[in-house]
Amino acid sequence: MTQRATTPMILALLVTTLGFATLIFAQGAASPPLIYGAYYAGTLFALYLGVRLLLPHSDVLLLPLVTLLTGLGLVMIFRLTYNVEDKTGLAITQAVWILIGSGAMFLLVLFFRNYYRLFDYKYLLAVVAVLLIASTFTPLGYEVNGARLWVSLGPVGFQPSEFARIALIIFFAGYLAETRDLLAATSRTILGVQIPALKYFGPVALVWAASLGLLVFEKDLGSSLLFFAVPLLMLYAATGRIAYVLLGTVLFSVGSFLAFLLFDHVKVRVRAWLDPWSYPDTDGFQILQSIFNIADGGLLGTGLGAGFAQTIPEVETDFVFSAVASELGLLGATAVLLAFLVFVYRGIKIALMAEDDASKLLAFGLTAMFAIQTLVIVGGVTKAIPLTGITLPFVSYGGSSVVGNFILTGLLLLISERAGRREQAGLGDGS
Repeated sequence: MTQRATTPMILALLVTTLGFATLIFAQGAASPPLIYGAYYAGTLFALYLGVRLLLPHSDVLLLPLVTLLTGLGLVMIFRLTYNVEDKTGLAITQAVWILIGSGAMFLLVLFFRNYYRLFDYKYLLAVVAVLLIASTFTPLGYEVNGARLWVSLGPVGFQPSEFARIALIIFFAGYLAETRDLLAATSRTILGVQIPALKYFGPVALVWAASLGLLVFEKDLGSSLLFFAVPLLMLYAATGRIAYVLLGTVLFSVGSFLAFLLFDHVKVRVRAWLDPWSYPDTDGFQILQSIFNIADGGLLGTGLGAGFAQTIPEVETDFVFSAVASELGLLGATAVLLAFLVFVYRGIKIALMAEDDASKLLAFGLTAMFAIQTLVIVGGVTKAIPLTGITLPFVSYGGSSVVGNFILTGLLLLISERAGRREQAGLGDGS
């Protein structure tokens, strides 16, 4: 392991350490920030060493980026939820989920280095994904903020859709890689749009419709957007048919309008997006507080611990980016967005370097999901689009999201390892 490879990881840990050190002075909490910082740094650095030993040719920037983003999230969650008097907060729970996510990634890297075996079980994974989504309709499921997307297992609550989306992407990648030529080559047209043969497109449409339908009944429209957009982009990447994108855009527009008519909480979010000033104490309160906090941050921010982001309801989940922009300013928020952009760039690079179609589509699908989720939540808290209620990857509080994104990163590392080995073998042969 070279010094060049470890430098980004050390820098990421130093940034997080600086954040926790700042909290000692900002919030008057002497020991907790040090404890959280040491716990976090030890967990992520151990994970980094394990991954580099098992996957020496994998992408060297993905884990440092994950470390930076999760560290920032842990700092912000501690700052926003820690109570100095009774020493309680959500940071300890988030730290536990980071540990679980790190363990899940390590086990994935340890036992699925030949990740291509996952494609052999693509139909089973599709069924599992649909069942995971449907599990919220069992007695174990419950509703939060108008959406029934949670399942309770004893004291632990999680969102099955966070894991279902990864299983579906594996299914789509494996299936589209097998049938891409058949889906691309078709002479059937309806209203000028080329339509593939049903026997080839049927499995994709069935799984797609089942997952989307269940999510709509759950009223989880944020996840519905991801489940709709990502397979559509994968279908376009596999076939090169722009007609699929155009048809999908029309269907999405119609579905969004129907959701607006059918669901009251969608109407509330659209109303808050269009004119929050008319409902400053009710529907528009959350987005207005977000805008005020972002504006208050200015260029350099109010300073960590000096903002008033606690005035935003659910700030540690849906609006954590607003807190970042408030206390770290435009420069800090831009730096965070650049970290997300670099992650997406590395994911696309991995997709381009992969040697087989299934791996390319898998890396592309995972990266597209990560990118769209980031754009949707940042757009929502800045009032560019209606708020959907999904989380900012790695930064927001939430166990299901953290663990799911660690698994996503692990899959990208596995794909990059195979591509890196092939590239090194080619260089060794003088090609």
